[in-house]
Amino acid sequence: MTKILVIEDEKIVGEMISMYLTDEEFSVCSVESGEEGFESLRTFRPDVVLLDLMLPDIDGTQWCEQVRRYSDTPIIVISMKAKVNERIQALNAGADDYLVKPFSMQELKARIGVALRRARPGHAAESDIAAASETAYAELHLDLQKRLVFVRDASIELTFSEFELMKLLFEYPGRVFTRDELINALRGIDSYVNDRAIDVHITNLRKKLESNPKEPQYIKTVWGVGYKLQLDKAGA
Repeated sequence: MTKILVIEDEKIVGEMISMYLTDEEFSVCSVESGEEGFESLRTFRPDVVLLDLMLPDIDGTQWCEQVRRYSDTPIIVISMKAKVNERIQALNAGADDYLVKPFSMQELKARIGVALRRARPGHAAESDIAAASETAYAELHLDLQKRLVFVRDASIELTFSEFELMKLLFEYPGRVFTRDELINALRGIDSYVNDRAIDVHITNLRKKLESNPKEPQYIKTVWGVGYKLQLDKAGA
């Protein structure tokens, strides 16, 4: 079970986040100070840390800096501080992502997923994708280690965001993803992602992967909804 450490001095906020993530089947440890956060990082060994910047005993940015001396555990800042320079300061101190309060719990979960995919490229879910890509589909598969897509055995180089989109689509072939779902999956990687950016990424992917981008075989548009990946089984 994925473990989340919540460092939040507002008790009600910490409890709300903990309740939501517990319902979503995460294992959650919630503390209210930086010192407790240091101790829980050592004893609880979380997969992701959610960090408020305004703690009673230490500034959250300083907490990040200290942790980065010995740990690369993903840190997502959750803060009411919304100024660009404050976000940049936290990211430069070692935070992996920044979410301004108030925020959607669904978006928080999506960003946790992004942090996990970036930090654990060899974890079980991705191994399943790799296995499926190698054995189940005839013309299209992913190489997670090299971050390449192969089309009929020809390697195709993708940008970071393009590969993350393909990885998500490949994990759930046939599922229709709305633009909002794809935006949430990329936030934290591409800070400028929006509806138009998703359409541009899809257009670029089709140019790279499809024999005829105007009549795509793999990445299909579901009008009025979003996009899906269509894959044919080997030998089908």
